[in-house]
Amino acid sequence: MKSLIKKIKLALNITKLDEYIINKFLSTFFFTLAIFVIIIAVFDLTEKLDDFLKGSATVTQIIFDYYINFLLFIISSLSPLIIFIAVIFFTAKMANNTEIVPILSSGVSYLRFLYPYFLCAAFLAIISFVANAYIIPPATRTKIDFEHTYFKKNYEYKGRNKHFKLGNGTFAYLESYTVRENVGYRFSLEKFKGDTLYYKLMSNRILWDSVKKVWKIDTYTIRHIDGLKERMESGNVLYMKMNLSPRDFQKQDDDRGSLTLPQLNKTIEFEKMRGTGNVSKYEMDRYRILLTPLSVFILTAMGVTLSSKKVRGGVGLALGLGIGLCFLYILLMQFTVIFSVQGGLPTYISAWIPHIFFGSLAYYLYRIAPK
Repeated sequence: MKSLIKKIKLALNITKLDEYIINKFLSTFFFTLAIFVIIIAVFDLTEKLDDFLKGSATVTQIIFDYYINFLLFIISSLSPLIIFIAVIFFTAKMANNTEIVPILSSGVSYLRFLYPYFLCAAFLAIISFVANAYIIPPATRTKIDFEHTYFKKNYEYKGRNKHFKLGNGTFAYLESYTVRENVGYRFSLEKFKGDTLYYKLMSNRILWDSVKKVWKIDTYTIRHIDGLKERMESGNVLYMKMNLSPRDFQKQDDDRGSLTLPQLNKTIEFEKMRGTGNVSKYEMDRYRILLTPLSVFILTAMGVTLSSKKVRGGVGLALGLGIGLCFLYILLMQFTVIFSVQGGLPTYISAWIPHIFFGSLAYYLYRIAPK
């Protein structure tokens, strides 16, 4: 093991100074993250204690189905912020103790001084990407299912007059839907060849059969159209498989954050095919997964350049300024999500705006940093 570590150090050209900064970076990050996680867990337990006591969930279910997955979600959400705070905290402390000036005065370039920071950022960015793309989504789904099972009210679907594209030339319409009973009203299904309608099914009521995994269509009428010829068909019950499921009528926010990267790619293709207008939400989730590693590097660079100079206010001033900038970063990301989902701004523009703006700010801070 020691020989492997030595080979890695040689391959990455890690010096004693680099080891010192890496140890400071990672120890401060994990310590700060642990403090935040404990505080959030205590507040969440205090808020939900009555729900846990009233519900039927066992202690094992609360711990393993809810809290472990909840804390994984919190860790994923807070990691960029904690990285920023950790970098500012220990770098400002080094500057305050006059450790950085001798390093730069000894001939070490500022870019070389940033090297161990970016090594840590790369390590955390890789972990962040793998976790957000493959580990956190299943954990989030388990947490959401637990919440709905034990202490969240049933969601009532509010949409009316909904149109769905189920496939090439196949369209469905529902006037209303009741999630609690999985029943839809005033249903129609149309099939086209090019622009020509050749099949239309109409029913006042459809019901999801959870055993057979098909739709039960009550009192239906079907029009078969062949040019000028038309044939009518009717019946009391018809079972049909469709590219439509009760999940399409559940709370859409439940899916956000609970889909892995491959699932997101499939969902985006599926929603584009159906033309439901929900694509931007899933595309923003995909960009969040792909661009979070970039934000780790941006925040790391900003943190170092903001706090590497000794100032009169010490650690507190650098930390306060850094936290303010970080919250502006998060706020801008939230605004761009709203503009994309509700304002029609293309998702690729919305996703990149915060990173371009703060990436430019990080570069500017690097240019003016004392070297």
